[in-house]
Amino acid sequence: MGMQLRDMNPLHWLFNPRSIAVVGASDKPASIGARTLDNLLVHSRFDGDVYLVSTTKSELFGRTCWPSVRELPATPDVAMVVVPASAAIDVLEQCAERGVKFAVVLTSGFSEAGEEGARLEAQMKAIAQRSGMRIYGPNCPGLCNVNARLGMTFSPSFPHDLTPGPIGIATQGGGLGRNIMQAMERGIGVAMWSSSGNEVDLQVADFIDYMADDPGIKVIVALIEGFKDGRRFVDAVQKASRHGKPVVALKVGRSEYGERAAASHTASITGSAEVNSTVLRQLGVIEVDDIDELVDAAWLLARQMPAGKSDVAVYCGSGGAAALTADIIGQQGVTLARFDPATTRALAAKLPSYAALGNPVDTTTAVMAQPALFDATLLDVCRDPNVALVVVPVAIDYGKSTADSAEALVRVQKDSPVPIVPIWMSDRLGNGFQTYAKGGIVPAKSVGKAVKAIRRWIEHGQWRRRAQQHAAWRPWPSLGEPAPMDVPLRLSEADAKAWLAKAGIPVPRSGLARTRDEAAELAARIGFPVVAKVASADIAHKTDVGGVAIGLRDADAVRAACERIHASVRQHAPNASLQGLLIEQMAAPGGVEVLVGVSRDATFGHLMTFGLGGVYVEVFKDVARRLLPLQRHEAESMVREIRSFSLLDGARGRPKADVAALIDLLMRVSDFVGAHVQQIDEIDLNPVWVGAVGQGVLALDAVVVGREAAA
Repeated sequence: MGMQLRDMNPLHWLFNPRSIAVVGASDKPASIGARTLDNLLVHSRFDGDVYLVSTTKSELFGRTCWPSVRELPATPDVAMVVVPASAAIDVLEQCAERGVKFAVVLTSGFSEAGEEGARLEAQMKAIAQRSGMRIYGPNCPGLCNVNARLGMTFSPSFPHDLTPGPIGIATQGGGLGRNIMQAMERGIGVAMWSSSGNEVDLQVADFIDYMADDPGIKVIVALIEGFKDGRRFVDAVQKASRHGKPVVALKVGRSEYGERAAASHTASITGSAEVNSTVLRQLGVIEVDDIDELVDAAWLLARQMPAGKSDVAVYCGSGGAAALTADIIGQQGVTLARFDPATTRALAAKLPSYAALGNPVDTTTAVMAQPALFDATLLDVCRDPNVALVVVPVAIDYGKSTADSAEALVRVQKDSPVPIVPIWMSDRLGNGFQTYAKGGIVPAKSVGKAVKAIRRWIEHGQWRRRAQQHAAWRPWPSLGEPAPMDVPLRLSEADAKAWLAKAGIPVPRSGLARTRDEAAELAARIGFPVVAKVASADIAHKTDVGGVAIGLRDADAVRAACERIHASVRQHAPNASLQGLLIEQMAAPGGVEVLVGVSRDATFGHLMTFGLGGVYVEVFKDVARRLLPLQRHEAESMVREIRSFSLLDGARGRPKADVAALIDLLMRVSDFVGAHVQQIDEIDLNPVWVGAVGQGVLALDAVVVGREAAA
């Protein structure tokens, strides 16, 4: 037993308490206190002790009420707090004194409500940190352990949303979380739902961590408005991945409007959409665009994890619906399977000559006249060795015949080696729809949503195979920690390149000259042609002030360029502090220019951006991003996933670029940031010259924004 307790997830007694206190219990109709009691005492199957705390009642529903938490006869595992915000702090102090493990604060009126609420929430956080008691909420509807039929919530929907199953749901907001729960009407089964509200202590990440340990959960659904602790989220998702549990996420706040709404709703910190999506994709989280897709993708993953195959089949009795589905499959980048010849022969032997036997399969109305054909021919398609999944569009509700087909599909699924996905296209929800729901084969609501979910399913299988081939990615210890608060330091290009060069990052041969003659002598040693640039930490864009001259082929050209640059800079940036001129080797003609950048995100730490260099990155926005540190296979993927990779790969007769050297550069930049993780805020290598195979790479320009400690 001791071993079991030691290995138990820290949130075990929250979801499986032995005793619960309801602080603010009430019998006032429709009040939060009354609804909470009703869900707990009437609609849950809870065998533990329930203690009621009320300052106005001595008895409720035949149960003794205690005037305060201090006076309870025993210490509960969980205290549900439904008193007003102004009284909540005192209640939480009493809970902490008594040694309550978890306080679930349903009350609103905290940081989402303004300055005074934020002050109360700060006090609440201090209680949790001081005492070790974990706080859930505030400003939340509570939580439900559906598999255990336990509702610690005031929601009036709890008695109606009790279909158990393998999906764990972790959300911040309550309304959309309950919306996901009510997909039970389509046959979804839910193990538990947490809705963490303002997350003063416990966060979505903590519930993902718990669900990763729960043996009753196969797939975790997360609805996220903002990340407060990037490291906790990354660790939780990686744990779920190690346990073989996919995480399907919908991130609210992907537009400017959504960001503002999310912040006002839960007072969360919302990172940029690009950063968030980068992190989710890198961790193998399946990011979706809408609630329907969230449900469809999660249930498909719960039914069956994707294996090695990725091609799909369409089986339908309507030629138009079959063609539409095939068209959307193509638009989504999913591939229709090529049937094994044995499958085609089997279909030809059973279906009429006018049926379409390729993929998609159009059975015509023959299966309506001979229902047994549905079972036999659908199973033939499911057993084809090239098929990963079978899509069955249901265009029309024909009443009994549609219901019969649904019953047949449910039968076939029991013998099928691959999942079958019915798509209910009609607005009429007849008996056939209910047959699918009761059979656990959740019908999708539209062809487009279904195929998007299928694409997510296939892509996750591909991600899992890649992840299994490589060592597990481990974040730096500093991930998610805020940058030091001392003043940022923008290094001059000369200093930045000198620092980078020590780390093995290729930069042009160069030197710093303070006079025209020094510049000419330096250029001769480096070898013509050369480039001359103003060296100043105060000038971010050298070309804007006339601070660059290229293609200097002799000493006289260098001296003349020095005069021009000095005069132009003095005119356009008279207050800039100048180190002199940076004289550099000029890259050979014919290379490709790319960008390699690093930025520090407030939530997730350092990220790398890679794309075309020069001005093109701003025009085309064709970039790839990764959370650091990089693994080599991720660096390779970054280079190859940009749309313009063909420019590096020898497009239109160009020589192939030195991609291997470029990948080495990305890895060295990642390692450089890792070695100076607290000092580096930004790195901008733009452009990086990439020569032909064997010629290597050069960081032609470099900006490093660091901290004083790095100088």
